[in-house]
Amino acid sequence: MEQRDEPGQEEEEAAAAAAGEEEEEDEAATVSAPFFLLYPGHGAAAAAPPGVWRPPAPRGGAPLPVLVLSYPGPDGADGTGSHPNYLMANERMNLMNMAKLSIKGLIESALNLGRTLDSDYAPLQQFFVVMEHCLKHGLKAKKTFLGQNKSFWGPLELVEKLVPEAAEITASVKDLPGLKTPVGRGRAWLRLALMQKKLSEYMKALINRKDLLSEFYEPNALMMEEEGAIIAGLLVGLNVIDANFCMKGEDLDSQVGVIDFSMYLKDGNSTKGSEGDGQITAILDQKNYVEELNRHLSATVNNLQAKVDALEKSNTKLTEELAVANNRIITLQEEMERVKEESSYILESNRKVTKDRTADGQALTEARKQLKEETQLRLDVEKELEVQIGMRQEMELAMKMLEKDVCEKQDALVALRQQLDDLRALKHELSFKLQSSDMGVKQKSELNSRLEEKTNQMAAIIKQLEQSGKDLVKQAKILNSAANKLVQKHH
Repeated sequence: MEQRDEPGQEEEEAAAAAAGEEEEEDEAATVSAPFFLLYPGHGAAAAAPPGVWRPPAPRGGAPLPVLVLSYPGPDGADGTGSHPNYLMANERMNLMNMAKLSIKGLIESALNLGRTLDSDYAPLQQFFVVMEHCLKHGLKAKKTFLGQNKSFWGPLELVEKLVPEAAEITASVKDLPGLKTPVGRGRAWLRLALMQKKLSEYMKALINRKDLLSEFYEPNALMMEEEGAIIAGLLVGLNVIDANFCMKGEDLDSQVGVIDFSMYLKDGNSTKGSEGDGQITAILDQKNYVEELNRHLSATVNNLQAKVDALEKSNTKLTEELAVANNRIITLQEEMERVKEESSYILESNRKVTKDRTADGQALTEARKQLKEETQLRLDVEKELEVQIGMRQEMELAMKMLEKDVCEKQDALVALRQQLDDLRALKHELSFKLQSSDMGVKQKSELNSRLEEKTNQMAAIIKQLEQSGKDLVKQAKILNSAANKLVQKHH
């Protein structure tokens, strides 16, 4: 009984330490639930990793698993617990050991059962939960409309590109009507691959292409490290079991993947003990271990419940935003329909215009040719009109000069006529004087003859001037008529 008291004290100390760590996590900026898995040990002789809570070994020496706790808080006790690479390595080791236990237990129980397994078989369900945790480890978060989303369906879709035989199950998963989420499709894919007995082959092909996996996983994720290859090798042993699943009525979207550690706490090796007290002690130790595990699970459930409440609030807000977005989408769809109708009307109009253009193409070519000819003719007429306008301006200038010359000659003619009148008056006066005076008749006769001669010359000049004036008037009339014709032709 003293040995059982010591484990109880260790359990109380471990529970107090876990509670203290949980309080520190609640005060930290980033709160995360403790990550715990089973680590197979062999009683007090097993060398557990640092910072590990170990259950007491049974009296009979039967191996019990060790619970590896890792709180990714801001500060670590030894300076290493808070390092991301250390935490990821710890998680990879835990997942690998959990996968070993799950695969080993599934194979042994299936062989003992001796029949085809279905979806209700508990070890098989736990195997899929462990595989889901392995595939989710180190997944990169992708931002979506509803927030960040982590799904292992993306990497599994790549398998059909690497192994053509996987295309059949990928197509079957996509055709299943009840699957609405990527998580549900990934779970269905794992079940179909196990039924095909090629899960190990598909996982090996996927792990060998780390260049493709780097798009979905962090560099230190399980699928990117050696532990992923080890798990893929362990999956080969599952080819000895037969499984048959009916997934049409199974709700794979809303299942909660929680590992049931009680399945791996069964005292399978207790029959090797020879004393009944040793078996009872081992069972009591396992009971204390399960109770401690339940306390940790309760703390995890509380943290998850708080997260669920926060998610429900955010979901309500997102639902309202989604309703607004749906209304906006409906409005945009109506506008799109209207734009489509306008586009169809415009296309129909363009088709009619294209047909009209094709029919009038030849006429348009001829019209363009005729327009070009008429344009050239118009340019020629405009050039000729400019020449005629220049000539008209020159003729108008010549007419003005002729009119000026005519006016000058008319003035000269008037002056000459005035002189002729004066001479005639002088002649009459001289004739009168000649008649009245007899002196110097001869001289007067000579003077008279000279005057007559001069008068005749003046009369001849006047006649020439009159003839020249008439000629100028005729020329002016001819120029005026030519100018009027040019003006009429231009109009």
